[in-house]
Amino acid sequence: MPTDPYTTSLHYDRRLYKQDIAGSIAHARMLARQGIISPQDAEAIIHGLEDIQDEIEDGLFPWKPELEDLHMNIEARLYEKIGEAAGRLHTARSRNDQVNVDVRLYTKEAIAGAIQRIRRLQEALLKVAQDNLETIVPGYTHMQRAQPVLLSHHYLAYFHMLQRDRERFQECLRRVDVLPLGSGALAGVPYPIDRKFVAAELGFSRISDNSMDTVADRDFIAEYLANAALCMAHLSRLAEEIVLWSSAEFDFLSLDDKYVTGSSIMPQKRNPDFAELARGKTGRVYGHLIGLLTVLKGLPLTYNRDLQEDKEGLFDTVDTLHATLDVFAGMIATAQFNKERMRQAAEESYVLATDLADYLVARGVPFREAHAFMARLVAYASTRRKPFRDLTLAEYHRFSSKFGQDVYQVTVEASVAARDVPGGTALPQVKKQLEQAQALLQQG
Repeated sequence: MPTDPYTTSLHYDRRLYKQDIAGSIAHARMLARQGIISPQDAEAIIHGLEDIQDEIEDGLFPWKPELEDLHMNIEARLYEKIGEAAGRLHTARSRNDQVNVDVRLYTKEAIAGAIQRIRRLQEALLKVAQDNLETIVPGYTHMQRAQPVLLSHHYLAYFHMLQRDRERFQECLRRVDVLPLGSGALAGVPYPIDRKFVAAELGFSRISDNSMDTVADRDFIAEYLANAALCMAHLSRLAEEIVLWSSAEFDFLSLDDKYVTGSSIMPQKRNPDFAELARGKTGRVYGHLIGLLTVLKGLPLTYNRDLQEDKEGLFDTVDTLHATLDVFAGMIATAQFNKERMRQAAEESYVLATDLADYLVARGVPFREAHAFMARLVAYASTRRKPFRDLTLAEYHRFSSKFGQDVYQVTVEASVAARDVPGGTALPQVKKQLEQAQALLQQG
């Protein structure tokens, strides 16, 4: 019966050829070791599979869509190369546990790639923090200038977001690192197999506990996609700031030419297209997560063909996440920061309003009263377009007699230095955070 293109997965699952061949070689070795097939058949199978891998990598493999998927293509080619011995390879396994081992091997590699790339981006963020240790920039809430912070403190925030991402992927790896081979179609296999031997051959730390759960399980893919979605959310937040900060309205940073594009009609444009694309691609990753969760939500045990839909979203997510992390590591490492403009933006606004309220509190004014005084003072100053430093002491006294000449000592530097608590933006605390961040990177 000819295969309908609707059911064919070869156009995407052929990506798993290395994992499929590695799983088959380990399986063949185990079968021979257990006396289930002869050593001669195992040797022929292994050599045949190695030749097939060479053919695939050299672009010489005769892919046949009518054979439906990767597994049947490789098995058919193995028959052509070694004859009857090829038929013994599938002893004591099913395509159900075979594909599961392929995807787990692939996901383990994808996790390792994500962790490595996250670490590189963290290194780039730390370099920016170290190079801008005392640079002052406005901190924002509701996209309004709120309080002055150190730029180093600001970028360490993204370091810690990515640290959580890295830890989530490391935890996910523990649940992916389980050998499913030996589960068969759903009930196990009636042969004296050695699953622990296969696990050791393929680098799995343990074997699965329940054959029915194993065949049906795609939690590990959903968990990878969820972790990738969170990581992309963090990258998208950073992308949004890059878009804003590189605009003429902010002028806080300038991106390297490699990470901007021009306009088809406006020669002055330097569009932050890489950052914008990262924001857009985040939605794709979210979609793949929701797609898989929807596939899984109504499936009875054990295998159902719906599970064929687990791979395309996974592959696209891996490609998207890895590429985006690579782009951001380069984009952050080559960005130029306009320190003078950042400081000016902090000084020309009213980011010291809270510090001035605290100034009044230190002189006996209840905080709520001090807050009200400052709200009126900000309204007064802003209507006259005067920064705090240009107000006279007489103008300050219109709102509270507690203001003294030392009010002019309330500066952006003083504001930053005052927040000398663990996790705060004061320079001594940021230096401690940098040391802690370096230690986290050394942990791998």
